[in-house]
Amino acid sequence: MANSDLIVGQANQHGDPVYGSEKKLSESMVADPLDNDADSIHEGLQFPTTEEMLTLRRVSDKIPWNAYLIAVVELAERFSYYGSSVVFTNYIQQPLPPFSRTGAGGANGQSGALGAGQQMSTGLTTFYQFWAYICPIAGAYIADTYWGRYKTICWSVAIAMLGHIIMIVSSIPGIIGSRASLGIFILSIIITGTGTGGFKSNVSPLVAEQYRITKCYITVTSSGERVIVDPTMTTTRIYMYFYLFINIGALIGQIGMVYAEKYVGFWLAYTLPTAVFCISPLVLWYGRSRYRRSPPQGSVLPAALRIWRYAQRGRWSWNPYKTIKNLTSDDFWESAKPSKQVGGLPRWMTFDDQWVDEVRRGFKACGVFIWFPLYWLCYNQLNNNLISQAATMTTNGLPNDVLSNLDPLALIIFIPICDLLIYPALARAGIQFTSLKKIAWGFGTAAASMIWAAAVQYYIYKTNPCGHHASTCEDANGNPLVSPLNVWIQSGSYVLIAFSEIFASITGLEYAFTKAPANMRSLVMSVFLFMNAASAAIGEAFVSLSLDPLLVWNYAISAILAGVGGFLFWIAVRKLDKEEDKLNNLANGHFMDELGLNPL
Repeated sequence: MANSDLIVGQANQHGDPVYGSEKKLSESMVADPLDNDADSIHEGLQFPTTEEMLTLRRVSDKIPWNAYLIAVVELAERFSYYGSSVVFTNYIQQPLPPFSRTGAGGANGQSGALGAGQQMSTGLTTFYQFWAYICPIAGAYIADTYWGRYKTICWSVAIAMLGHIIMIVSSIPGIIGSRASLGIFILSIIITGTGTGGFKSNVSPLVAEQYRITKCYITVTSSGERVIVDPTMTTTRIYMYFYLFINIGALIGQIGMVYAEKYVGFWLAYTLPTAVFCISPLVLWYGRSRYRRSPPQGSVLPAALRIWRYAQRGRWSWNPYKTIKNLTSDDFWESAKPSKQVGGLPRWMTFDDQWVDEVRRGFKACGVFIWFPLYWLCYNQLNNNLISQAATMTTNGLPNDVLSNLDPLALIIFIPICDLLIYPALARAGIQFTSLKKIAWGFGTAAASMIWAAAVQYYIYKTNPCGHHASTCEDANGNPLVSPLNVWIQSGSYVLIAFSEIFASITGLEYAFTKAPANMRSLVMSVFLFMNAASAAIGEAFVSLSLDPLLVWNYAISAILAGVGGFLFWIAVRKLDKEEDKLNNLANGHFMDELGLNPL
């Protein structure tokens, strides 16, 4: 349903509303009087009753313009990240072409610089990804505790910019291809990854925070249908278009840079992303007074961990089965609530019951994220091994690393289709395609993409003149000999992985934001991003499979891990899936500093 079809309902109440009355969906959803300021945005809205929550169709709200401004910042940053990293594989793996001082291979040649081989290429690109996704933890802690998200983003952009400049230095004629080039390049990816990490953990929560409504309300469409505007669905929509902007930047950056690398040289392929990245600080400055910002609220992580430890008291047993049962019981967190304490409260218990509910929800989300490394193991093949696979196929003059752009292209096409057609059709059919169901489907489509890649690799070995040594096959003059299979056969892998991103990656961003306590959003988001780093670490163990003749096994094992992992994931979370509405509608909790008992 188009946003223009929504007509905000009148403020008269029907039956027992979920919000603002004595009869609530659950006790933990009662609106706290301390939330009066935050609730001013909800004045005049009509809230649904429990029955209406179960029967009325749900829709998303409009996306605020501030969110689009932040999405432009992300677009420029992703242009720089993907535009530069898309040429890493050739830069590291392939040697400097004969008579070339820039690494450009020309129309019929293979671009390269360091000539370090596929194992070194896979190892360094995997490390870069690992580093870029482990640094968000530090960035999240700084933002939540000291600087706030906006200031942390600004400093992270400055650090990443420095890394990009150093990367350009590693590729200029006279340095490119030398040992110094390798050292400077490694330094650049460390610095760039540090800035990227601080940026990623904070820009994702900042974009969703621009939408202020947190409670479901009733509206009437132009056709007269009463529907529920669901903030969670709106958050999902924000992240879908945020991801769309990411992939617009990635697509333009990657396509442009592979041709810059092939026909001009790596110095241009690193300079253009740096120039586009300059858009980010300009838009950040332009919107500095427009963004809705959350101030730093001190370190609440120790308190959250202490609640978790406190709740474990008396639940350990020498019997492992009994211990697991006790630690996963429904009442695990109840003993840590202030209202359940007998006598005086411990000095550290400076929060309300609702904050304990939010912490429980955050821990549940982190439990969901633990499964994601198996998913990212499939996705990460796009950045190294699938590019190398393309180099062993008939490209007809097409750069071997340009086909990876089918992934962002498919996302740009299918994200609006999912938002405007598929998801609304499922809702009208009464099918609740919840976040956890989407993630499970994401695992399945990722596994399917790796099955496709394994089949392609099998036929490459079968048709290459050198059989199972396709990546090093050359004629007597040193010219590469490739399989007659057309490189476009790879398309299936990229399209399937794009669908998996819509289901798993976008939903993961939304789940991290909606399930985290408000004062821990950057931290929980960083945990989600850290799973990519964990996958990169696991991927390092698979580097030994990134060689002929083992590449079929590389893709097959990734498919098995994602497929089996997705099945086990759904078994583990199907009970949590039934709590989706309850978790999304918890009342806001309060930590001591927010209550004014202790200044920040």
